[in-house]
Amino acid sequence: MNRARIEELFAPFAAVSVKRMFGGHGVYVDGLFFAIEAGGEIYLKADQHSAARFQEAGSRPFVYQGKNRPITISYWSLPDQAFEDADELVRWAKFAVEAALRAGPKNEIPARGRRKAANSTEKDC
Repeated sequence: MNRARIEELFAPFAAVSVKRMFGGHGVYVDGLFFAIEAGGEIYLKADQHSAARFQEAGSRPFVYQGKNRPITISYWSLPDQAFEDADELVRWAKFAVEAALRAGPKNEIPARGRRKAANSTEKDC
């Protein structure tokens, strides 16, 4: 699925930005990452509050092949009815944005080997 088709699909919901990533696309609204396009399919962000809704609608989780095993992440396929009904698309996209907002910003991981400041009160472990 190309960038123009993704933008067209989400047009009833919002103007989205689409960025290439890992052979697919990341989909953003107001800078918030809420959907993935991979292999021609759209996957929406889900969490403990919304995953059951996706499952009940017949959606499938996004799974990719990791180094040693398949990895499942918290994105679920866009339910089929959302491709045909703009109101359904808006409803599911809202669930995804809400899940992305609940997830909040990723925690910053400190750089390895970062030196302590000379006047630091941190103790070595």
